[in-house]
Amino acid sequence: MSKLPPMSAIRAFEAAARHQSFTRAAQELGMTQAAVSYQIRMLEDRIGAPLFVRLPRHVELTARGRQLAPAVTEAFEALRVAFAGVENAVQTVLSITTLTTFASNWLVTRLGRFQQLHPNIAVQISASSQIVDFAQNDFDIGIRSGTGDWPGLEAHLLFPNQFTPVCSPDLLRQVELREPADLLKLPILTPSDPWWKDWFTAAGLPDVDLSNRPDNSLGAQQFEGMAAMAGQGVAMINPYFFPNDLAAGRLVQPFDLLVQADRSYWLVYPKARRRSAKILAFRDWVLSEIAGDMEKAGAQMAGQGSAGS
Repeated sequence: MSKLPPMSAIRAFEAAARHQSFTRAAQELGMTQAAVSYQIRMLEDRIGAPLFVRLPRHVELTARGRQLAPAVTEAFEALRVAFAGVENAVQTVLSITTLTTFASNWLVTRLGRFQQLHPNIAVQISASSQIVDFAQNDFDIGIRSGTGDWPGLEAHLLFPNQFTPVCSPDLLRQVELREPADLLKLPILTPSDPWWKDWFTAAGLPDVDLSNRPDNSLGAQQFEGMAAMAGQGVAMINPYFFPNDLAAGRLVQPFDLLVQADRSYWLVYPKARRRSAKILAFRDWVLSEIAGDMEKAGAQMAGQGSAGS
C-alpha cells in the first residue's frame, strides 16, 4: 500500500480546489500564496500529473484534479464533522468524579439548580473513593477529601471534614447515655474507622479500644447513616451531609462534641483547564451553594442562641 502524501499538501490542494484560487486558499490556511503553490507542486510531483491549470487570474482543476477533488473534499468534511462533534461534547458535557456520600447526600439533590442556570451543560457523575488521575482520565472536575495540595490541580476549599456519633431515636431509648463512654453499650458501626479513636480521645477517653468489635465496614458515610437510621448501631458521620435527617429526628446526635479532621473537602480541576467555561460555571455554582449553606447554618445557630437567652 502506497503512503499518503504529506497532509500539508493534501490540505492545500483541498482548499485550492474548493476556492479555485491559490490566493483564497492561502488566506484560509494562514499561508502565503507561494507556500500553497509549493505544496500543490509537491503533490503534483508525487502523483506525476498536474492537478491545476494555472491561468492569469485563477486556477482550474485538470481532469486528474477533478477526479481527486471530490474524494479529498469529502474526507476533509468528515474530519470537520468529527472534530466539531468532539469539540461540542467537550464544551457541553461536564464530567465529575466525586466521593459517594458527597454525590448522594449533597450534589445530586441540588443538581437541578445548576442545570436550570446552565441548561446547555450536561452533567455526568462518577462516584468512587478512588483518587482519579486527571492525566489518565477524561474527568473535568473532582471532589476530594484531603489537604488540598495536589500537584497540577487547582483546589478550592469547600468545607471541613467534621465528625460526631449519631444513631436512631429508637436505639437511643435502649440505653441511658449520660457520658461518651456509654456509647460503648451500643453496637458500633465501622469500629475500625480512625474517627472513632479521634472522637473518644477528644471526649477524654484516649484508651477506648474497639478492636474486639466485629469490623463491619459499610464503605461510605451515606451507608453508615442509613444503617444508623435503621437502628443497626451508632455511626460516625459528618453532620453536614445529614441536615434533614438530623432536623427531622431520624438521626440523633447524643453528644454535642464535633471533632474536626485534618482533611477537608475540596473541588479540584487541572490547572491547564482553569479557563474552561463549563468548569468555571460549576465551580462558581458549588462555592455559592456552600456559602449559602454556611450562611443558613450561622442564622440557625444565632436563632438558637436568641431562643436560649
